Amino acid sequence: MRKPAIIEAPSVLGLRPSGVQDMPTALLDAGLAERLGAVRAGRVEAPPYDPRRDETTGILNPLGIARYAVALADAVGSVLDNGLFPVVLGGDCSILLGNLLCLRRRGRHGLLFLDGHTDFYQPAAEPTGEAASMELALATGRGPRLLTDLEGRGPLLRDEDIVAFGFRDTSESTEAGMQPLPPRLRTIDLHGVRAVGAAAAARRAIDHLGNDESAGYWVHLDVDVLDDALMPAVDYRIPGGLTWSELESVLRIALADERAVGLDVTIFNPRLDPAATLAARLAECLSRGVRQ
Repeated sequence: MRKPAIIEAPSVLGLRPSGVQDMPTALLDAGLAERLGAVRAGRVEAPPYDPRRDETTGILNPLGIARYAVALADAVGSVLDNGLFPVVLGGDCSILLGNLLCLRRRGRHGLLFLDGHTDFYQPAAEPTGEAASMELALATGRGPRLLTDLEGRGPLLRDEDIVAFGFRDTSESTEAGMQPLPPRLRTIDLHGVRAVGAAAAARRAIDHLGNDESAGYWVHLDVDVLDDALMPAVDYRIPGGLTWSELESVLRIALADERAVGLDVTIFNPRLDPAATLAARLAECLSRGVRQ
């Protein structure tokens, strides 16, 4: 694996300033860079947060998110150009758009989407207009053009180039009126992971992403994919989830493959972890999963 390079991406434009913007600092204070043997590749600051829902798109901060995606894409591209492996520390899940925009500039890529939620809401069904509940839909071209056609390159992903892995929100999202996942988007929910084991499920996901037309795949990690009893420091809690060892296994398998081109980590809220014990455990998990 190439040497990791950490990019701080503390945007909460797709959520709210609840504390997830402090995640990069918390993980770096917990020694993540040293554990990974990573270089520090800078920090991309977000535009000011506007709590008003945009009337045209129905989304919070849509213009700010679009601008941030371009700036983050530039930062990730610089890391890739230097032969390094980008590890992007969010922030909320809307930062995924910037990472994927960078890859879209370079061709066709896939996505391993590790998240307790599928984040496929449309603005009409998202109660507060948070793009952090819509980023997978936006990345596949579903939603306002301002965020689905960044730089005129949309959609950023094809449905068939995605595996949504470990989610457990099907009943909740269906009841809320979220649009259904498209049939060509591969899914392995928490039950599916447990049916075959985390390692086997991860291998199936990577096998699916390894088509000959793709130039590689990105790994998105929302820490609420972890069991809520183990990782309560998130804004939208839901019972169940992966164990630490299961997540480490999935990351090791996914990131050991030479086709893996980058990783982002989102949603951990240090303000819900006052003793910093979860930050230390998360840094440990990431170091075990990233370092091969």
